[in-house]
Amino acid sequence: MKGEISWVRRTEDGKLQVFAKHVGNRWLFFAREKRFDDWQPVENPPLEDWLELLDSVQRRIARRLVRPEQEALVKKTIRERFPDCEEVK
Repeated sequence: MKGEISWVRRTEDGKLQVFAKHVGNRWLFFAREKRFDDWQPVENPPLEDWLELLDSVQRRIARRLVRPEQEALVKKTIRERFPDCEEVK
């Protein structure tokens, strides 16, 4: 769906399916373990998920699927939530 980006994150227990949905000027994260489980909201997504979202947004900008302003907004949010993060300039 438009405005949704998904990926699979490896955990100690196996895999976790994650998706982020763009709503207004923020991103909402959801996760589930198995295909038929219900999606659960993720209140405080880890840095790993934010960096995955940023990578996906950058790739989608190149394909003109996401507006270029989204990259700056995601980077700003990452810097606010994780001030020690060196990976986001």
